[in-house]
Amino acid sequence: FSLCSAFLLILNPFGKDIMRADISRYAERAAMGKSFTPLKKLRNAYAPYYRSLFDILKYQAVSGACLAVLLWAIGRLTEALIRSAGRVAVTSGDFMFLFTTWQGVLLILFALISLALYAASDLYTKTAFASDLINGKDSPLFANIRRSFLAARKFLTPAGFLVLIYLSLVAPLLGTGISISLTEGLYIPTFIMSVITETPLYNAVYILALIVFFIAGFLNAFVLQGIIIDGLSVKASMKQSVSLIRKNWKDFIRQQFLFSAATLLVNAAILLFCFFIPIFLILLLNLDPLTDRFFLIFLTFLTVGTAFVVNSYDTPFQIIKNTQLYYSYRNRTPAVIPVREKKKHPAAAVIAAIVIAFLVLLSYLANSHFDTLFPKETDVRIIAHRAGGTEAPENTVKGIEAAIGAGAYGAEIDIQRTADGHYIVNHDTTFERTAGSRRRPGDMTLEEIRQLSVSGEPVATLEEMLDAAKGRIILFIELKGSSADRRMVDDAVRIILERGMQDECVLISLKYDLIDYAERAYPEIQTGFLTFLAFGNTEQLNCDFIGLEEESATEASIRSIHDQGKKVLVWTPNSKESQKHFLLSQADAVITDRIRQANELILELAERSDIECFYDSLLAGTALRKGAF
Repeated sequence: FSLCSAFLLILNPFGKDIMRADISRYAERAAMGKSFTPLKKLRNAYAPYYRSLFDILKYQAVSGACLAVLLWAIGRLTEALIRSAGRVAVTSGDFMFLFTTWQGVLLILFALISLALYAASDLYTKTAFASDLINGKDSPLFANIRRSFLAARKFLTPAGFLVLIYLSLVAPLLGTGISISLTEGLYIPTFIMSVITETPLYNAVYILALIVFFIAGFLNAFVLQGIIIDGLSVKASMKQSVSLIRKNWKDFIRQQFLFSAATLLVNAAILLFCFFIPIFLILLLNLDPLTDRFFLIFLTFLTVGTAFVVNSYDTPFQIIKNTQLYYSYRNRTPAVIPVREKKKHPAAAVIAAIVIAFLVLLSYLANSHFDTLFPKETDVRIIAHRAGGTEAPENTVKGIEAAIGAGAYGAEIDIQRTADGHYIVNHDTTFERTAGSRRRPGDMTLEEIRQLSVSGEPVATLEEMLDAAKGRIILFIELKGSSADRRMVDDAVRIILERGMQDECVLISLKYDLIDYAERAYPEIQTGFLTFLAFGNTEQLNCDFIGLEEESATEASIRSIHDQGKKVLVWTPNSKESQKHFLLSQADAVITDRIRQANELILELAERSDIECFYDSLLAGTALRKGAF
């Protein structure tokens, strides 16, 4: 603790007081002839936590099972409501359904009530357990779960709604504080973040919002404790939390720092003792490659599994710590967590033995079927975004040529209708970014648009792009802008059929009603629906391809789409890490701006060693995106 205080001394002015307090305690103990044992202090401080591991695990398992049942019931009711409206899913392409139909409004209300129930049952039981632990009481699990559902009504108020939104949406996006398990992996989609970071005004507003939300979360750190322990209303609890934090903010920051440091040390110890030390011993034994590979696989599974279990304790431990501080600040006396007697848990040894046996079996199977499970080569194809990605001016004939030259499987383009009924290729609402004109394509004739240029290249028509692609590359034609309607579908299909390119083109759109119309009216034309947010049975949508934004393209969603006989497009992974993840996934193709980088990465993947294949398949995806495997 003295070392931590010295570190705080560098970082902030109140570190001096902390360091002086430690030195004073040390001097006092030395004068009384008592030995100073920081390790014993540390052990006593964290004994209540590790002595409660099994009880917390039991709480997690039972409450998790209850939440799983709740989610299953919510899913079935949601599907029933959607199907009653003649739909299979609600997506970002038809979200107005939520506000224009009684089923949609009912879905919104149902979602809010369900979220309140989930938040209450997820966090109430953990906070109630923490309170019982600090007060030395037995914690009645099922009674707490029952009371948690009753506590949900407190979230159904204006103040409660704000807390609910913060716990379920804001806290996960901030990456700090306590959030519900349902949305803890939530983050802003990449394509939205790219717009924010590239626009100075949006970026400034985003940073300001992060600061405001962080301060709000910091000041309301004890809201849950006030609601659950003292039975306060949400509004009264928020007021009390702000008061407690303002009076004790220095100590609160110190306590959170020390707690975070201890968590990091535990994770480092897991990595050291479960992975690096055994690896060192394996190298000393100089085992043969196949045996060596088996042990590396087993150790990796063991480390990842152990880290997963330890991380599952993060939120319960954080709630216990906050509850301890809440009692301390409220009563103005240190809240000491009583150390429970050591309990023997015979089941714990049995469970551990079963887990180890399972990991050994899993490692054996992974090693035996290594080439099938962890292939070096990928079948995922590359589609150039906006014709040629970054290889040429976007949405131009030169872009098509660049995509072909770079070895892309396909090229994606965006079409819009002009004032005189022609179809030109442009992504944005206006030509300002690409050609320096603020006018909209729908307000200009083709002759007027011909006067513009995109980095020296003429604005292309749909016909010119089709002629450049014919027999050389697959064209994914996105129906774009305010002119994207059934007339556009009819005209695009007519132009495609005139050139005999029905097998070389795919009509795609963010508007599901257009894709559904195209699929029903022109079954000979391939179609694809692009979505970045959906709930329901997305895989049952009426189309040939489903395009998923990076964050929604999980292995589970890809698998369900394939089970329905459809193909998956992922848009738009541009970073090397993101491209690597999806090249190793079961997706059929990725739409990207950096096509040469993706093709170079494919060559690099083919040159990997066995162990690199294993680590990439198992770890790279989960490190990039939670819940991918």
